[in-house]
Amino acid sequence: MRKSWYTLLLVLSCVTFSNAQGNAEYKAKLKQMFEASGSEKSYKVAIEQMFTMFKQQKTSVPDSIWKQFEGEFLKTSLDDLVEMLEPVYVKSLTQDDLQQLIAFYETPVGKKYASKTPIIMQESMQVGQQWGRKIAMEFQEKLKAKGY
Repeated sequence: MRKSWYTLLLVLSCVTFSNAQGNAEYKAKLKQMFEASGSEKSYKVAIEQMFTMFKQQKTSVPDSIWKQFEGEFLKTSLDDLVEMLEPVYVKSLTQDDLQQLIAFYETPVGKKYASKTPIIMQESMQVGQQWGRKIAMEFQEKLKAKGY
C-alpha cells in the first residue's frame, strides 16, 4: 500500500512539473506573439499614458521617482498582463497556433498589419460609436412611430 502512495505521489509530481513547464513555455510564446503583433507596444503606450496622467495629478513627485517607477511598472505590468491573459488565450489557441501567428506577423504583410493595427483600431472605435448612435436613433424613431 505504501508503494502505491509513493507511486501516486511521483506521478502527480511529474504531471504538476510538466504542466508548470508547459505553462511557462506557453506564456513565453504568448509574450513573443504580443511582441510580434505589436500588442506589446500598445500596452506600453497605455502604461506611459497612465504615467502621464499620474504625473499631472501628483506634481510634487520628482521626475527621478517617476522614471524609476515607470521602468519597474513597464516590465512587471507586462509580465502581469501575460500572466492574466494566458488562461484566456489557452482556451482558444494552442501553442502551435501562437507559433503560426508569430510566423504570420514576421511576414511583410504581418508586419504591415501589426504596424497599422493601432490606427485601424482607433478609427474603427470611432466608426463603431457612430454606428451605435445611428442604430440607437433609428430604434428610438421606430419606437416613437409605434407610439412608445
